[in-house]
Amino acid sequence: MRYCAAFVLIFGSVTIGERSNAVDSTSPYETFGGGTIRCVINTGNENYGRSGFKTGFSYEMLRQFGEHVGADVEITLADNHCDYVDSLEAGVIDIMVLPDTCGHHGNEVILSRKIDNAVWAINSGDIAKIKEVNTWIATYTGTDEYKKSWVKYHKTVNPLSRYDRGVITSKLSPYDRIIKEYAGKLGWDWRMLAAVIYQESKFSINTVSHRGATGLMQVMPSTAEYYGITDLLDPEENIKAGTMHLARLEKMYSDDGMTDFERFKFVLASYNAGEGRIEDCRNLAAARNLDNTRWDDILKVIPSMREDATLQETPLKFGKFNGTETMNYVDNILNIYAAFCEICPA
Repeated sequence: MRYCAAFVLIFGSVTIGERSNAVDSTSPYETFGGGTIRCVINTGNENYGRSGFKTGFSYEMLRQFGEHVGADVEITLADNHCDYVDSLEAGVIDIMVLPDTCGHHGNEVILSRKIDNAVWAINSGDIAKIKEVNTWIATYTGTDEYKKSWVKYHKTVNPLSRYDRGVITSKLSPYDRIIKEYAGKLGWDWRMLAAVIYQESKFSINTVSHRGATGLMQVMPSTAEYYGITDLLDPEENIKAGTMHLARLEKMYSDDGMTDFERFKFVLASYNAGEGRIEDCRNLAAARNLDNTRWDDILKVIPSMREDATLQETPLKFGKFNGTETMNYVDNILNIYAAFCEICPA
C-alpha cells in the first residue's frame, strides 16, 4: 500500500462521455504504435512469489502489449525516490503498473481496467492511450494465451513445496524455456541451472540485493557490463549474463585436473564469493598440503580464513573471508538440485 498513495483514478477535466469511453471502449486505437513505450512496474514486494510472480507477470503483459501495438517496450522497476506522477505528466514515462488497491487522491493519472491484480496508470490527458490500453486488456484477457501466461506465473510458485508433497511435475518456474536453452549452451542439466536461479532469486525478477545484484541470477551491473548486457530486468538477458559468467568460471577451472562434479562446486563457490576469494582458499589449502582441487579440503580451511593469524601464514590477496554464506550456498544448490530431480524427472 505504501506505493499507492500518489496514484489515483481521477479523470480531471475530461467530459463524462470521454470518461466512459476511456473505461469501456472496444474500438482499436494506434496511439502507441511505432515508437517506444517507457514503462515502470511498481507492484511492490512480491515476497518471493508466494502468491504469484506479480512483477514477472506484469513484465510479460507489457511486452505482449508492445507486440500488439508494434512498439518497443522499455521496462524498469520503480525507485521509491522518484515521483512517477510528475514523470507521467511530463511524458518521461508512458505507463506505470500499480497494485489494483490504489486509492483515489488526485487528478494526474487515469487507471486502466484491472489486469490480474494490477492496473496501468496513464497521464490523465492521454485519453486515446487509455482507450487503447483498455481495448487490449478487455480483448487479451479473454484469450487462451493470457490464461496460459496467468497459470505460468501463478501456479509455478514454489517447486520445493511440491517436493514436500511428493508431487511430480514437468515445470519448475515461469522461465523454464529460457533456462533450458541456456543450460544447453553451458552443457548443464537444466534443473541444475534452475537450482542456481532458485537459490539466487526464488525465480523473482525484481529481486535486488543490498550490494546491487539484480534479477533472476543476481547479476552485478559491472558483471553485466563486462558481458555486454544492459537490461538485467529482462529474464533472458539476466540469465544470459549469469550463464556467460558461469561459462567463464568453468573455463577457468578446466585445466586444474578436477572431476566434473568438483569443478561444478568450485564454479558455484566462485559465482557466490568471487573467483579471487576462492583462489585465496585454494592457495591456503595448498600451503597446508591439502588437495586444492577437492571442495571438501577447501571446507577445511575456510573457517581459519576468518582469523588474523592466517594472514601471517600465507598471503591472502582479498584479506579475511568469513565463508559461511559460500559454504551454505554450495550445499543449498546441491540440495535444491536433488529435490528438483525428484519432482521433475528427466
